[in-house]
Amino acid sequence: MSSDSSYYVPASSRMPIFMAFGLLLFVLGASFTMNNWGEEGSNAHWILIASFAVIWGTMFFWFGSVIKENDSGMYSGQLNQSFVWGMAWFIFSEVMFFFAFFLALGYVRLFAVPWLGGEGEKAITNILWPGFEAAWPLLVTPDNEQFPGAHHSMSIPELSKLHTWLPFWNTLCLVTSSGTIALAEAGLRKGNRTAFKLWMVATLSLGYIFVFLQGLEYYEAYSHMGLTLGAGIYGTTFFLLTGFHGFHVCLGAIILTIMTIRGFGGAFNDHDHFGLAAGSWYWHFVDVVWIFLVLVVYIF
Repeated sequence: MSSDSSYYVPASSRMPIFMAFGLLLFVLGASFTMNNWGEEGSNAHWILIASFAVIWGTMFFWFGSVIKENDSGMYSGQLNQSFVWGMAWFIFSEVMFFFAFFLALGYVRLFAVPWLGGEGEKAITNILWPGFEAAWPLLVTPDNEQFPGAHHSMSIPELSKLHTWLPFWNTLCLVTSSGTIALAEAGLRKGNRTAFKLWMVATLSLGYIFVFLQGLEYYEAYSHMGLTLGAGIYGTTFFLLTGFHGFHVCLGAIILTIMTIRGFGGAFNDHDHFGLAAGSWYWHFVDVVWIFLVLVVYIF
């Protein structure tokens, strides 16, 4: 047992090494898969699949050991406070992570593309690509023969009726899920475990629907709109921003799934549920990022 005056030091673990190895495989597998996509005989995707197996397996055993330590009373108030600060700084680092991508998109839209179109003191159109007209979304690239742009954009005002509903329902699902997880946490604080379980299941359902619709949107983009990672800077920034956000939604859904399973097993109470609170913070974070994404990627 741990007291408030003591600080629990966990035993040495190989889990960080396994996680680092899994992340290395993920980076290699993702890059090889994207660069060799569609090539006959390429086995790059197996590296990506192996990375997911290593990461998920490591998470399973690592989370399990942390839960056992907490349930056995090894953690003191001081250590629990360090968890709070750790999660806060982690979310801050994620804020800066996405800020860099939003900044890159802003630089491209406000400076680089206009310069290529002949605007400003740094205009270089007449030297490199005469006749190029700057516009966003950039469907006609400066060198459109070698690097063809997309046939259609994901901008909501320009989307056909077939595609408009995808970002709309995605937004509705994610924004609603922020409300349902808040209701779940409120139910737990009031001791109403039935409401807690009901709203957690609703949150997870909305989260996984979002992931499904995101995958359907990618299928539509690749199959019917010509919008791919190779479709110039517009395709690159679109998939960079929405893809990383989708990855974070998947991570948040995994965290909340674990919290839901623990909740159904009797874990958490009105004064001890930081695991759920941390997952809730993270989920609200991905919701706010998505709202900004909708504004800069789909609307403006």
